Amino acid sequence: MSGTVGGIDLSLLYGVSSSGGASSGNPVLALTQAEKNQTKQIAAQAKTPEVQRDVAAFRKAVASAKDVKTLLANPAVQKVLLTANGLSDQIGSTGLVTKALMSKPSDPKSLANVLPNTAWKSAAATYDFADKGLTVLKDPKVLDTVASAYAEISWRKSLDTATPGLSDALTFRETATKVKTADDILGDPVLRRVVTTALGIPQEIAYQSLNAQEKAITSKVDVKQFKNKDFVEAFAKRYLVAAASTAQASSTGSAGLQAYGLVV
Repeated sequence: MSGTVGGIDLSLLYGVSSSGGASSGNPVLALTQAEKNQTKQIAAQAKTPEVQRDVAAFRKAVASAKDVKTLLANPAVQKVLLTANGLSDQIGSTGLVTKALMSKPSDPKSLANVLPNTAWKSAAATYDFADKGLTVLKDPKVLDTVASAYAEISWRKSLDTATPGLSDALTFRETATKVKTADDILGDPVLRRVVTTALGIPQEIAYQSLNAQEKAITSKVDVKQFKNKDFVEAFAKRYLVAAASTAQASSTGSAGLQAYGLVV
């Protein structure tokens, strides 16, 4: 493993030695370990009481559901289904969830197609609630796929406790090679977070015009490079270092405020 990522000397930040040793706080080492142990750890996560309870409640709700609208209003269903499809930030937004997932993916003007997060379009097309009702979701194989995805994402999120941004880095490595334009990045929450953080672009960019957001990205990186797996690997590590540095700065700032009695 190189001692420098994105121009930052890891040996100074995380105690990485030239022989390849690393401190427990090294985010790049954490990424390597997560990749190596992914299969076993996801299987272990699937067996945890919380995940088993959530999946059991989800399966029970689907089995007894009479219609799509009622099913999508169920908190247990939202928790598992939305998380498994990369939409966990919308849990509780019942009106939006129902309208988006029940809209026709074949209609370019449907809600799922016009929302900026492309995960809506993907989910609407996968389950096709608009034309097939509950038929697709009640398929045992589809239920198993949702359950597996939920366990995997739950595992990835747990990684962030020790290594900020690690779950995003793993997802980025798997999806970045599909990027063709800046819009592909802007339309995916994970890709947006990773790319803007790694490039030092402030999150407030979201309040600017789409054209301005596109230029902010393309002026700093050639999106064609994301087709290169080596570039993606290096970029993921660059993001992790940036995320860790931000977390450290935030922690140091909070500690300082606590010292002055400004944070309780």
